[in-house]
Amino acid sequence: MECFRRSFREGWIMQIWRKKSVEQTIAETMDGDRHLKRTLNAWDLAVMGVAVAVGAGIFSVGAQAAAFHAGPAVIISFIIAGIVCGTAAMCYAEFASMIPVAGSAYTFTYTTVGELIAWIIGWDMILEMLMAGSVIAKYWGVYLNDLMHLFGLNVSTSVKLGNFTFDLAPVVIVAFFTIMLVVGTKLSARFDGALTILKIGIVLFVVVVGFFYIKASNFTPFVPPATDVASVKGIHVSGTMSQPLWQWLTGMQPAVYGVTGILSGAALVFFAFIGFDVVATTAEETKDPHKNIPKGIGLGLLIVTVLYILVAVVTTGMVSYKDLAKQEAPSLSTSFELVGATWAAKIISLGIVIGLTTVVMVLLLGLTRIVFAVSRDGLLPRSFSKVSKRGIPARIQIVSGIVVAIIASTLDIGILSDMVNIGTLSAFLLVSAGVPIMRMRRP
Repeated sequence: MECFRRSFREGWIMQIWRKKSVEQTIAETMDGDRHLKRTLNAWDLAVMGVAVAVGAGIFSVGAQAAAFHAGPAVIISFIIAGIVCGTAAMCYAEFASMIPVAGSAYTFTYTTVGELIAWIIGWDMILEMLMAGSVIAKYWGVYLNDLMHLFGLNVSTSVKLGNFTFDLAPVVIVAFFTIMLVVGTKLSARFDGALTILKIGIVLFVVVVGFFYIKASNFTPFVPPATDVASVKGIHVSGTMSQPLWQWLTGMQPAVYGVTGILSGAALVFFAFIGFDVVATTAEETKDPHKNIPKGIGLGLLIVTVLYILVAVVTTGMVSYKDLAKQEAPSLSTSFELVGATWAAKIISLGIVIGLTTVVMVLLLGLTRIVFAVSRDGLLPRSFSKVSKRGIPARIQIVSGIVVAIIASTLDIGILSDMVNIGTLSAFLLVSAGVPIMRMRRP
């Protein structure tokens, strides 16, 4: 009896740590009922990367990092963040080209670490993208209302029913993209691409206009001397969690600007680059993935980095970082307002709405591909991984869209935004650790 118990226990332990070979993982994609159609090229992937990374943050995160962390040297912060993010992106690109299967970090973890950790990271990514999609859809409705008010339309998409508030805007945007994704991934990618080009056009227009207001004196000093936090208006420090980790470990007083400000600014703007992990979920739908995935992810990250740096140059060149620090929530709009160009607020608001629109679509796409991969492996009901005649996991797409729409339209979820970052960092860690493991197994 004891021998049976021991063998059962050892067998169970071995089962939860079992790994799938690359060959087995790829072979499972050949199942006709659970096989996604390859329709995407490198440009489609690059557009998706830009679409999900360039949202409302491009008009605000640089200004906040300049005002409260690095000053004009926020440009260096963006370069550092872009390089660091690029190393993680190349890990995803290497894995996705080697294992061109839906699932991204979940699939990569299954082949390198084992089933248990893959199951954990799979649910981590499902919840991350579910909450991210809900948060972005919610804010899309908020910015849409702001845009309508800026143009003099006294209209609201929210309906109050006693103490309950229902927002119709998230339902509309989620339903629209859910239907489009069910029709076909290629069609959705083309529509998303058109909106992304329009979004980039708005960003470049604002940047070009902003260049005419730049004063060289605003870039001096380029790296402001380290300053005690208490002397900077707009920054409130309470407790050790409000200062960078290295300052707390070394016993330094909380300070901003200087070299530490550049690094803390890089940590802040790092999350502006997140998006290539979602692009990796489309590996199974990419034509010639060994070439197109690295090209698509790399090109998308390069475009995003250049756009963020251009906006940072304009934001800090138009007004002094000290003036930005005096504002409660500094943004690119703040810079235009301080130089008297208040008309720019309308264009920027339009850019934000378009920017968030593309993010919603890519997150809905990524969410369903993670669920699809987990289901095909039997860690969720396998019925979820059946595809339609168009090669689309329509069943999951519809269910996911309904859940995202309900959460976004009924719940106050702003506080959950930080949870998305935790999930993303967990996935980054496992994928980056998995690359050397895979190289040792398949040199």
